[in-house]
Amino acid sequence: MAMGTFPFQWPMDPAPAPTSSLDASLPPSLLPPPPAAVPDDGAAYYAAADMHASSMPDLAPPFPSRDAVAAELAMRRAEEEVAGIRLVHLLMSCAGAVEAGDHALAAAHLADANASLAALSTASGIGRVALHFTDALSRRLFRSPTTPPPTDAEHAFLYHHFYEACPYLKFAHFTANQAILEAFHGCDTVHVIDFSLMQGLQWPALIQALALRPGGPPFLRITGIGPPSPPGRDELRDVGLRLADLARSVRVRFSFRGVAANSLDEVHPWMLQIAPGEAVAVNSVLQLHRLLADSADQVPIDAVLDCVASLQPKIFTVVEQEVDHNKPGFLDRFTEALFYYSAVFDSLDAASANGTGNAMAEAYLQREICDIVCNEGTARMERHEPLSQWRDRLGRAGLTAVPLGASALRQARMLLGLFSGEGHSVEEAEGCLTLGWHGRPLFSASAWRAAAVGCDADGEDNHTSNNTSNFSGSSGGGSDSNNSSSSNGKCSGVVGASSMFL
Repeated sequence: MAMGTFPFQWPMDPAPAPTSSLDASLPPSLLPPPPAAVPDDGAAYYAAADMHASSMPDLAPPFPSRDAVAAELAMRRAEEEVAGIRLVHLLMSCAGAVEAGDHALAAAHLADANASLAALSTASGIGRVALHFTDALSRRLFRSPTTPPPTDAEHAFLYHHFYEACPYLKFAHFTANQAILEAFHGCDTVHVIDFSLMQGLQWPALIQALALRPGGPPFLRITGIGPPSPPGRDELRDVGLRLADLARSVRVRFSFRGVAANSLDEVHPWMLQIAPGEAVAVNSVLQLHRLLADSADQVPIDAVLDCVASLQPKIFTVVEQEVDHNKPGFLDRFTEALFYYSAVFDSLDAASANGTGNAMAEAYLQREICDIVCNEGTARMERHEPLSQWRDRLGRAGLTAVPLGASALRQARMLLGLFSGEGHSVEEAEGCLTLGWHGRPLFSASAWRAAAVGCDADGEDNHTSNNTSNFSGSSGGGSDSNNSSSSNGKCSGVVGASSMFL
């Protein structure tokens, strides 16, 4: 047989190892016996008898079968599901005792809930959501000092992480921008009033879309409302400068003005400086629910909606959480929050690379949970209401719904395909859009207007403003004679008194 090598086999007829001089000098009786030869298809394999495979000890137990592994995993999931259901019932029982004023019973249920929680993983799933709710219940029951409210910088940091971690704010910004862009069709001077400027994340996309508008871009003004800046800083102005740089780069004529206010009901129409002939859009993303007080002769939301109606906007875009956290009964509110945030956290898990969510995005949501569970009366800010209640409220304020249409639905679904995996869905209901997770609506977007306003042949908006102060300025950042700060400091002392033009 010819010498050669078969694939994955040792060489045939290997040459014997050379004998040493010591072997040659030993008598034959002392030489070791030759190894046994095992023929196999013409190839000889050599192994000492004491190294035969049958004589080797087992180094590891046999692997369990695939069916055994699947059965073990199924059993663990079933046990965790039972433990999770028990934990949910304990939390709801605790909330019921809180509502009834039975402190001792509530504390007992909370202790049982903490014991059940110890048997669950808090890295994901119901365990992590329950961790936030047990913490909030503990703070309420035992008057533990709540975490200090975040500074504006911390809130902006958490907001940015929530924006990046999931599609909810992207959906809000995209849908609102699409409605604003359509409302501004044919208008040469447009003015966007943003109820919560934050870092200005929403507006680069609108500026770029206006730059590509057939016939050329309009002159764009943005008025951004935000909290007062710390001493020595003007964060509204910083955002405005960044937006101005972007507008300059895409050749959009642009002006920015900041209005500093601790609450939206502190903002009055004269502060917004509506100019004759401009088309106005008002934008509110996750802001209106903070204005729903318990009961009063004039609740803040009424004053703000009256202000919006007085501006006669071509479009008023509203995005809110699609859930009712404004119920008077604590148990109902707690139950709604528990199931709502379970869905939101589940979607965060699915969106994260490692399936364990995003810690900073969860911190953003945790503060909402703590506010809903721990606070009552005017201290409670997170008073989310569903779209059906916003329809009634906005209708009573004299606002008319503007259908978002099939185009907005189609484009929102395209956006969802780019930034989200399976599980999310966008649906249309009576001209409004909802973004949900596995069939449960979580956020809603709607558009409104105060009256049938439009642009005339010269591109001017044919509505009339009841404001007495008009906006004027120069390309070098000139001053406005009516831009002086009010005595109560509601207008930004720097940005509110200056404008930036391109």
